[in-house]
Amino acid sequence: MFRLALAFALLSSPALAQSASVAGTDGKNALGTIPCAANAGDPVQSCNAELRRHDDGTITVAVALGGGHVRNIYFKEGVPESSSSTSKMSYETRGDLLVVYIDPGEVFEIPKAALTSQ
Repeated sequence: MFRLALAFALLSSPALAQSASVAGTDGKNALGTIPCAANAGDPVQSCNAELRRHDDGTITVAVALGGGHVRNIYFKEGVPESSSSTSKMSYETRGDLLVVYIDPGEVFEIPKAALTSQ
């Protein structure tokens, strides 16, 4: 049931409908894509992502930025707490999306439903 909920959450948002996908899940973790931009001025594109749920209830979203670079964003109770970057991070909610910004220009659009506890 969680697999269906995650797939629906990733694909139901109008902003994600054009580029989001779920390639697979084991009921706890998921592989797919999310909209992201790696640099200031870059258009939002579909980026490979992995959602990892941890036993302590935290979640890590790992996003491939290209060139072998991966950005990890760490969530607790559905809110981003930190990332693998030393740059300033902020976020906002846009309907069903949590949009994470990492200076100077990284943008990640993540469905809020994917960040809720199971």
